[in-house]
This record gives sequence, structure tokens and C-alpha cells, in this order.
Amino acid sequence: MSRLTIGKQAPNCCTTSQSESSAVAHSDLVITPVTSKADRKAFVDLPWRLYANDPNWVPPLKSEVYEIITPGKNPFFGHAEAQYFLARRGKQVVGRVSAHIDHLALSQPAEQGMGPGTGNFGLFEAEDAEVGAALIAAAEGWLRAKGMTRVLGPISLSIWEEPGLLIEGHDHPPTVMMGHNSPAYQSVIEGAGYRPVKQLKTYELDITQQFPPLIQRIVASGEKNARIRIRKVDKSKFEAEAAIILGILNDAWGKNWGFVPITDAEVAHTGKKLKPIVFEDLIMIAELDGEPVAFMMTLPDLNEAIKPLNGSLLPFGWVKLLRWLRKPQCRTMRVPLMGVVQRLQSSRMASQLAFMMIEYIRRNATAHYGATRGEIGWVLDDNQGMNAIADALQSQMNKVYQIYEKDL
Repeated sequence: MSRLTIGKQAPNCCTTSQSESSAVAHSDLVITPVTSKADRKAFVDLPWRLYANDPNWVPPLKSEVYEIITPGKNPFFGHAEAQYFLARRGKQVVGRVSAHIDHLALSQPAEQGMGPGTGNFGLFEAEDAEVGAALIAAAEGWLRAKGMTRVLGPISLSIWEEPGLLIEGHDHPPTVMMGHNSPAYQSVIEGAGYRPVKQLKTYELDITQQFPPLIQRIVASGEKNARIRIRKVDKSKFEAEAAIILGILNDAWGKNWGFVPITDAEVAHTGKKLKPIVFEDLIMIAELDGEPVAFMMTLPDLNEAIKPLNGSLLPFGWVKLLRWLRKPQCRTMRVPLMGVVQRLQSSRMASQLAFMMIEYIRRNATAHYGATRGEIGWVLDDNQGMNAIADALQSQMNKVYQIYEKDL
């Protein structure tokens, strides 16, 4: 028989008030807010038990997970707040979830997916359906108490990090900065009354082969156009190059579904984290008449290097990782971000610039890093331009992530 208990609270910025701290219990299942160092450790450690037999799960570095969930270390919390919950049966932790509010997202137009009254849940893991339902209910309760009227999720934690639930593509590991979850979660979330609102797709392609003749002709034509210059980034001018890319990104993505502006603090933080896997010949900036108008960022698949480390750089994992970072040799390259300024979008020039950057990076990835496979994504399901480019390259959709919504 279900019962209601009250969980203890710690007085800090990421906890709830007494009225918000109800711990929900079903039979021997108890949901409590994360309030202690031991709770945080249990929150971080849980996936190692749940995915112990999943060969396609890639253990993240635990230090990175702690950084993501900690205010003061993750600049996301400069404009957001969160509460984490744990599910326990007896002494065993059997689930976790975050409830969070991105205040920058609240100021976005509602027709773009976010908007006033929209909170999120994420970092969702559950041993079974009962656990999942209770965790989602706890997250909804916290969001409702904060005045939210709608939930969008799962999003872990920022829309720029790991948005969506993997619903297709569980049979192979995710690439760097992409999520992986149990296929059982789809029925749990939909069973809690959530409806699909947006799909994010990734595409894979064989980069050892030349692109189709039409693409080759488009690239050759662009190379003859004196107005076009495709250049590598200059890592010695990292901050200046990052500013150029951010300017293009905010312009190119500004009207996309789910867009939330990236703050200067987030740019600096992300740049510092990614700098070890930023290689000049894998990131291109396209200039038209001397003006930067497009970019493409490609990253070697760091997951190939960190998977054997099982979440820790100790005792000798850091040596292996540093050796890999000096000259990565990897199977897969991922394109996590690209953009063309809005004034050129839907034009032939936009497609030409995209194909040129992709081709130059393809050449460098195979020649210098031994890569054989490329992955593009995520791509919004209604992004006609990027989906058309993926089709023209004869790539295959390999993963689908679903974002859900529910009115509170």
C-alpha cells in the first residue's frame, strides 16, 4: 500500500522547501531529494550497476558527471536551478532523476519549444517501471511547486548537452557527447502521460569513399569561386575563433526549435573542456567575400578512448588518455555542430559551403586520424536543409532521440 513520507532537506541553492520535499513511496520504494555527499555519490554511481551488462553503454568519466551536476562548476547554473532525486528500495539505490529550470529557456518564444512555464526533467535512470513512474512524479511535483505548467524532457541538463531519449539505435555505442539509455524507458515515460514533441536524428556514413559525383562537382565549383574561402581554425587564436563560431551559431540556430542562447561563461567552460580534442584541420570556417558565414565542428570520438577506463582516470587511465589525445587514431568522427548564417540559409550557397567543409574535413579525418566512419548529428527532424544534405551524402540514419512534453 502506498504511503507518503517527508524527506530531510539540506539548506542550499539546489534543494526544495519543506513543502516540496515530499518523498513518495510505493510499497518499499522511497523517493528522496539528494541532500548529502553520499547521496551525490549514489546519484553518480547508479548507471554502473544498471548498465553493467550493456556492451553499448559508454561509462562517462565520473569527474565529468560531478562537474555537470554541481553549481559553481557548471556555468549552466548561472541561469538555472535543479533538484536531484534518488529512488531506494531498502538500502539499494534503484533510480535517479533531475528536475530543473533553465531561466533563459523561459524567456524564449513558446512556438520554439521552450518558453514561459516550461521546466525539464533529465539524468533519468530507473531499475523498473514502478521506479521510473515515481521518479517522474517527484520531478513533476518539484516543478509544479516552482510554478511550472509544462515539462519538456528528458534533457540532461542543458539543451546543448544530452537532449532526448534514445528510441532507435541501442545496438551500437554512442559517440562523444551523445546519450545512451535503456529501451525500456520509452514505455515508462509515455506511460506517465508524456507525448512526443520533437525528434533528433543522427546519421552515419562511410568516409573512406568519395562522395557522389554531384557533390564532387559542387565542391569543385566552389573551389573556383574567388568569393569563397574555406579555412581551418587557428588554435593559437582560440578565443577569437570561438567568438566567430559562437556568433555564427547564435545567428544560424536562433530560430530553431529548442534554441537557448549560450552564455559567455558557457562558451569559455565548453572551450576549455573541448580544447584537448579540438584539432585545427577538423574544424572549418567558411568565408564569403571575407566575412565568416558558416562553420563546421568535427570531433574525434573520445568515447572510443574513455570506454575502457570505466569512468576513472586512476591509476593509469590518464596516461592512456593523454597518449591518445596527442595523436588520436579513431574509427569515428562526429560533427556535433555546424551552421550557416540565416541570410544564406535555403540558398545554393549554403549547401555549397556545407559540402565543401564536409569534404575537406573528410579528407583530413581519413588521412591524418585513420577514421573510416562519420556521424552527423543531432539534426532536428524538421530541419529540411540538414536532412537533405545527409540524404545527398548517402548517409544512413543510425540513432533517433525523442523529446517529450506534458502539461502539469
